[in-house]
Amino acid sequence: MITMKAAVYRSKQLFEVTDIPKPEPAAGQVLIKVNRSAICGTDVHAFMYDLAPTGAVLGHEFAGVISAVGAGVTRWKEGDRVIGGGGEWPVGQEPPATSHPRYNYRTMGFSANTRTRGYAEYTVLDDWAPLLIPDGVPDEAAALTEPCSVAVHAVRRSSLKLGDTVGVFGAGPIGLLVTQAARAAGAQVIVSEPAPGRSEAAMAVGAMTVIDPFEQDPVERMVELTNGRGPNVVFDCAGLKNTLQQAFEAVRREGQVVLVAVPWEPLPLLPAEWMAREIDFRSSWGGSPEDWQISLDLLASGKISASSLMSDTSTITLDEIQNTFEALMSPTIQLQTIIRM
Repeated sequence: MITMKAAVYRSKQLFEVTDIPKPEPAAGQVLIKVNRSAICGTDVHAFMYDLAPTGAVLGHEFAGVISAVGAGVTRWKEGDRVIGGGGEWPVGQEPPATSHPRYNYRTMGFSANTRTRGYAEYTVLDDWAPLLIPDGVPDEAAALTEPCSVAVHAVRRSSLKLGDTVGVFGAGPIGLLVTQAARAAGAQVIVSEPAPGRSEAAMAVGAMTVIDPFEQDPVERMVELTNGRGPNVVFDCAGLKNTLQQAFEAVRREGQVVLVAVPWEPLPLLPAEWMAREIDFRSSWGGSPEDWQISLDLLASGKISASSLMSDTSTITLDEIQNTFEALMSPTIQLQTIIRM
């Protein structure tokens, strides 16, 4: 039996890096050699709250190369560079997140499926699922296509118009990508972020200013910077106890608040402070195949920079996954973390 190295989820807050059987592609499938796999906040939540099934190999943000193709596969060949998702779902096979009329991510977000994903040396996908990596886009950047699609989706779902001013709470990986996607859509962006490394990254990707909420009231400052009106659209990419309320307080009359973060605990809101301004609220979830393709195009054109999301300590090996996930349970200055296979 041929084996490969993988990080297997064993129980709450516990990975085991071990050897498991190397998969083989069935008819209509491709085998992908994973080169880079990005750590997603969704997987961190699964690790924190014991949401993943025992024995699962997580990881859905990865880039690699086609290593073998199953019978009947004609669209791919060995050596093609691909990302692990973004293809159009076949009719009738759409995931519950997009098809279930009463989808609840908290109770339905992690199925009992233990299919091997991106925290392994190899993974298998149906041939419709991957997307081709454009020339000139390195694996590290390509692995961030999925989180980039989340940001692109949020901006496309918003009411943002060319020339608008946007507020962004949180400059973690998603906040930095939302900042860049909003800039690509023609907005000026004000960011609220206390961590120095993240605030510097926000300025590097084009924020007009970054507010340290420990030093200044971000609501007051955003209103001041917009001539007393507030931003046209505010994206909550932090999901902390106070940031959604602050987003509602900061946005202008008849503006819009978009929730991009995934809060796992109840958030206190005081609607009496802002509801008379008739603010629109919209949540945003994941990214569509179109958003994935737009993200690849933005990465290829340089309008979204992946390197600005990474520091000298951003790349780890699979053997470091346990300690890294423990640290990400209470993130401070971390940007995007990439596993080098």
